Amino acid sequence: MRIVSGIQPTGNLHLGNYLGAIRNWVRMQDEVAATGGTCLYFLADLHAISMPHTPAELASNTREMVAALVACGIDPARSILFNQAQVPAHAELQWLLNGTARMGWLNRMTQWKDKAGKNREGASIALFTYPVLQAADVLLYQATHVPVGDDQKQHLELARDIAAKFNNDFCPEAAPLFTLPEPMIPPEAARIMSLRDGSAKMSKSDPSDMSRINLTDDADTLMNKVKKARTDPEPLPSEKDGLAGRPEAANLVGIYAAMAGTTVDAILAEFGGQGFGRFKPALGELLVDRLGPINARFVDLKADRPALDTILREGSAKARELAAPTLTAAYEALGLVR
Repeated sequence: MRIVSGIQPTGNLHLGNYLGAIRNWVRMQDEVAATGGTCLYFLADLHAISMPHTPAELASNTREMVAALVACGIDPARSILFNQAQVPAHAELQWLLNGTARMGWLNRMTQWKDKAGKNREGASIALFTYPVLQAADVLLYQATHVPVGDDQKQHLELARDIAAKFNNDFCPEAAPLFTLPEPMIPPEAARIMSLRDGSAKMSKSDPSDMSRINLTDDADTLMNKVKKARTDPEPLPSEKDGLAGRPEAANLVGIYAAMAGTTVDAILAEFGGQGFGRFKPALGELLVDRLGPINARFVDLKADRPALDTILREGSAKARELAAPTLTAAYEALGLVR
């Protein structure tokens, strides 16, 4: 098994990132390593330039994201952790695959429509073609499995279509070049919503820092955010059905259950009938207990830029070595002389 997954370095990780993706990365790292497989996790800095950005912030965010991932449990000795920019084969293979991808396929990508909005003529070419780069990201390493959420299923289907067409057009039937990666649907994770609006996802793009729990928040900040999280005046119900129509209450209970590794029903069995004056301090203490070590490790790593650069440099060297055979074969299949 070879798993490939990436994340854009666009700012601090928050609790939604951790519970929705990063915690699963750590779990997969442990499970796949035990079977002799490989996990490749990358910082998608090439994807980041498809949207307006500040170069200095991108460089800083890339290093901070490495620190956060390692603090969460990604082990560079057991996984390959790197950034795209240090592995030119990503961009090279994207260009080779651009000849196989079709405009109609890309025009159907819903994320392109969402991100470009009404100003499609003003959007960058990179934004339009970044699903082809995503295909290159996974096909380059002969990924067997790719963790996907609902928002990325369409892009993995595109990667499979590109791989199949390339194999059909340029490879002998008995010797296809690209592995068609299978989607890996992670275990159901709690849907983490904003602390200020239970109907909106927790997001680093929200202008209010009080809306999210950052993995870099210290203990006092965590407790303050939980204390000020929006709630309603009613006590917690004793059963899950009682959370219907109470999005803020459901969000906080869901966070508690996810962090404690238990069920919403179990949490309500303990706190049902009690008000948020008791529940919020308990939730805050749980978050401090579970996220405190991550924060402490992050602070130490963030201050050690040489160590972060070494992690990226060594991980990128491993990635380049794994990528080389596929890239060479792609050039040869297309009749390109190097």
